[in-house]
Amino acid sequence: MASFSMEDFIGNGALKGLLPKLVEEGWDDVPTLKIMNSEDMDAINMTQQQKAALELRSYLHDRALMQYGDKLESSGKFLPELLNLSITDLSSQFGMKRGHIARFTDRNSACADPLPAGYTLRTKRMMSTPSRNNSILKSELSSVNSRKILSISRAPTRANSIYDRSLEQAVSEIKIKDGLVIKGIVAAEPAEPRACGCVQPPPIVEDVCPYSAIENVSVQKLAPEYKIGMERLVKTTPPMKASELWRDKPAVLLCIRRPGCIMCRAEAHKLYAKKPIFDALGIQLFAILHEHIESEVRDFWPRYWGGVVIFDRTMGFFKALGGGKLLKDRFITGFIFNPRAIANYKRAKATGIEQNFKGEGEIKGGLFLVGSGRSGIAYQFIERNFGDWAPLPEVIEICTQLQVTFVDY
Repeated sequence: MASFSMEDFIGNGALKGLLPKLVEEGWDDVPTLKIMNSEDMDAINMTQQQKAALELRSYLHDRALMQYGDKLESSGKFLPELLNLSITDLSSQFGMKRGHIARFTDRNSACADPLPAGYTLRTKRMMSTPSRNNSILKSELSSVNSRKILSISRAPTRANSIYDRSLEQAVSEIKIKDGLVIKGIVAAEPAEPRACGCVQPPPIVEDVCPYSAIENVSVQKLAPEYKIGMERLVKTTPPMKASELWRDKPAVLLCIRRPGCIMCRAEAHKLYAKKPIFDALGIQLFAILHEHIESEVRDFWPRYWGGVVIFDRTMGFFKALGGGKLLKDRFITGFIFNPRAIANYKRAKATGIEQNFKGEGEIKGGLFLVGSGRSGIAYQFIERNFGDWAPLPEVIEICTQLQVTFVDY
């Protein structure tokens, strides 16, 4: 998957001179820049060459082929012309490898999911006006709310009726008013037999952890939200209570098992690619690490994750996912003998992401969606199998419910 660095995305082509204008108008991160429509382009007087460059680079970014951006753009050909070139021409003129050619010419396949159909955004500057923001947001959310969310096997609770009901029924119970606490949802992918049933998967919790388990976790910021021109240095801030992260706005907290893991990097990239949606919903994005290896943080941010990176020294969030203790699995039993973990690895491998094996990799991660203030945990996803990802349609749907509740009240 391609980097979320604006410098890497824009390269040395026609968009480079437009960079100050893009930043001024709020197109200052890659996920937002990629959803520009023709009206937005005309509003900042983009030339036809610049429009063509943005279309080409967005296409390459989705297919993790940004290394060919400058060469392809300098050819002067538009994307449709390039797609019609022969394998020989792409190889000889641009040095494109045969496997990359297959990825480039496959118009239906991309390493990053597109935004939901009909989902459009305007610039951040336009979003800054409160009345304008609410009207735009409500119209945009209608397209998100109208979609059916994907089903997922949730961990059973004590009452079978709760286990059987749909997620749409469950999220309808999320209410935030006058200090009422959210009734949260806990989810996980199903467990599968390992080694012909001889190895049992570790048990997972059945209920969302209490809010008290995470509010006082001591955390430190390792990297801020990435912006163009920002120095790529890891700067640790003084410890603070985790509740400061979501004091004013709801937050998605992605608990990363290991930042060098190919499956963790792919999940982080996939989630951050939806940043424009979370921005519109007023949801913050944080990546939580349980281990601070500076070189690993530098490799992870902002290439695979452009949001804030947090260090959880005491592993409080990771213990909360396991019901008070760390949820761990061995490499042999949890990966080699686990067909679902193998499938997860192949899914991530197909994205073209690089990986390494530095750091602790047996502590399972997951995801929290926390309401603002002390309203509680709305959603908790547990990485039962190595490489399980919280389903984005489900996460976005619950974020939508949270945001709509705030708007309504």
